[in-house]
Amino acid sequence: MTNDIEVSVRSPQAYALAQEALRLMELHGVWPTPLNYELWLHVAGDPASPLSQEIFRLVNAGETITEEISESLASKFILRLKLNDEVRDAGLKLTRELTSITDVINEAQNAQKHYSQTLQAAHTDMAVDVDTGRLKSLVTDLASATQRVIQQHNSLESRLNESSREVSRLRKHLDQVRMEAMTDALTNLANRKSFDEALDKFCETNAEPVLTLAVIDIDHFKRFNDTWGHQTGDQVLRYVASVLARMGRPPRLAARYGGEEFGMIFPGESIDTVERLLNEARQEISSRVLKRRSTNEDLGTVTISAGLAQRTAGEDAFDLLDRADKALYRSKNAGRNRVTCADMVQDAA
Repeated sequence: MTNDIEVSVRSPQAYALAQEALRLMELHGVWPTPLNYELWLHVAGDPASPLSQEIFRLVNAGETITEEISESLASKFILRLKLNDEVRDAGLKLTRELTSITDVINEAQNAQKHYSQTLQAAHTDMAVDVDTGRLKSLVTDLASATQRVIQQHNSLESRLNESSREVSRLRKHLDQVRMEAMTDALTNLANRKSFDEALDKFCETNAEPVLTLAVIDIDHFKRFNDTWGHQTGDQVLRYVASVLARMGRPPRLAARYGGEEFGMIFPGESIDTVERLLNEARQEISSRVLKRRSTNEDLGTVTISAGLAQRTAGEDAFDLLDRADKALYRSKNAGRNRVTCADMVQDAA
């Protein structure tokens, strides 16, 4: 949640905010799941926010706010808000560290300047005849000045080491935040944001002469979810994701694209190679009889359908994904539990 919403839900206006969120959900036929409740708290608390505007656009267009749409909205907007908050906090801490380092450097420069002046004065005095007492005094002054410079140097070194450790910690923290923002919490695969960014990058840079895209869907997942419940449905999602994750190690990318749909990017691999790999994954997934963890009941087998498309010269991410999607629907219309290549599909003009 944003800081404003965080404050609101811990204040006397929290009840009014909750009632408004529930009223809006009931008005638009949205189930009050924890995720939906968080989304609609943002709508109730800030109707002008980008998230609220996107939700109102969807409902005004007659769209039903499904679980998949809610997950997509959360991935796109809420995670980004959390990331921005984390980045801002880390930025403030980093600014304080840099200010501290600047202060230490200024102190060291002033000490060095004073030491240089002391040396210059001693050099001038010793250029003429001096008695023993004056010479001892000069030596004492030089020793004191040298000691001060050593102390300043040690202080600078200590504080720079502390700041270096803190900056390193902040960098690791930001890396972790970014990783969390780009990862699907349920399956530990990349999320849709990460997938979209990677696909755009591949298509924009033309870094790979060959690129194959796969779109994968769990067959009859809604029926399975309705029969056994969401917790068991999550178990199925994690199982399928684990198979795809093994196949999707870098430089490949496996992502949960939304709901029960997954996307995979295969840089530098032909469509024939990817078709073989997807069929192996499909057969592995369908060969296992799953059991419900809570009761050990047999859940039967799970199957997947997939659509593949190999990128053509100059093709952008949108068109490539569209061709893979059409190939996926061809798999579904042909009876599911199969892999279809876009090159075999006569796409409508």
